[in-house]
Amino acid sequence: MVYDVHAHIFPDKIAEKAAHSIGAFYDGFHMDCDGSVSGLIRAGDRAGISRFLVHSVATTPAQIHNVNAFIAAQVKARPDRFIGFGSLHPDMQDVEAGVQSLVELGLHGVKLHPDMQAFALDEDRAIRLVKAVEAKGLPMMIHAGDYRYHYSNPPQIRKMLAEAPDLTVIAAHFAGYSVWDEAESLAGTKNMYVDCSSSMYAMTDGEIVRRIRLFGADRVMFGTDYPMWEPERELERFMSLPLHDDEREQVLWKTASSVLGM
Repeated sequence: MVYDVHAHIFPDKIAEKAAHSIGAFYDGFHMDCDGSVSGLIRAGDRAGISRFLVHSVATTPAQIHNVNAFIAAQVKARPDRFIGFGSLHPDMQDVEAGVQSLVELGLHGVKLHPDMQAFALDEDRAIRLVKAVEAKGLPMMIHAGDYRYHYSNPPQIRKMLAEAPDLTVIAAHFAGYSVWDEAESLAGTKNMYVDCSSSMYAMTDGEIVRRIRLFGADRVMFGTDYPMWEPERELERFMSLPLHDDEREQVLWKTASSVLGM
């Protein structure tokens, strides 16, 4: 089995535009795929990926309802392939009601992108949101790291987790996109997991394997960051790594199954 825990999807009418917007946010980064649901299913079938954790990001509080309703509808339509995380925003008026609404939609956790949503994880408004998620017992995935900002880098993650010690966090991109060396200091952090999405392109095989072993295979999940990367090529790269069979199986599905119930 193969589980991809990091896939962004968008309604067909805006998918290509949304994918281009993500690429523009990352200084014109080329997007391999179009961001559509059908595109993800086709890519998953080609790669042999069993299930996806799907999500999207509300860049304003006004977008939250539509984003979460869309994700929930896609999960309902394909329960054998998708589980979903919903979006929240620290500027929303009633955080607790937002978390409850997400649960009622059948979503299994929360996805935040501090860099795109323009807030720091250790700000008071963010801590208020994070504690509401913690109180509900939901896991939370965060985009982690970016050398251009100070929103989601290791110091902010560390302070956030100190305020919400019982929160289960998936810190994407080996806990620090483009600040990977600094992110290694988070290895061993209680209740924190990582995924390997949007990271392997910048690393040698040896660096990837070393980081998997540093965090521990039981704390690492496979993710592609669709539509940024073609899932088939990402999986091929991962399968070529000189890992032990039990490590590979752990990252490909066992960690996600344990943490997320995928």
